Amino acid sequence: MPPQYTYQRVAEDMTDRIKSGEFPPGSRLPSRAELCEQYQVSSFVADRVFLILKMQGLTESLPGAGVYVKENG
Repeated sequence: MPPQYTYQRVAEDMTDRIKSGEFPPGSRLPSRAELCEQYQVSSFVADRVFLILKMQGLTESLPGAGVYVKENG
């Protein structure tokens, strides 16, 4: 299996955490800074992760309030 990019690995982990219920519908995900610290990644990687989660239909962004797990995600 080919190696994954860091953003893919982090997005996969966050997807698993959402689907397992660790982050239930309506809950706020860690901020960009928190994600960077938790996974030891750059803000570019964190932004990519949030974009992937949104494209998967798992999250929604509320400007100035953060990223939340969609109720029907």
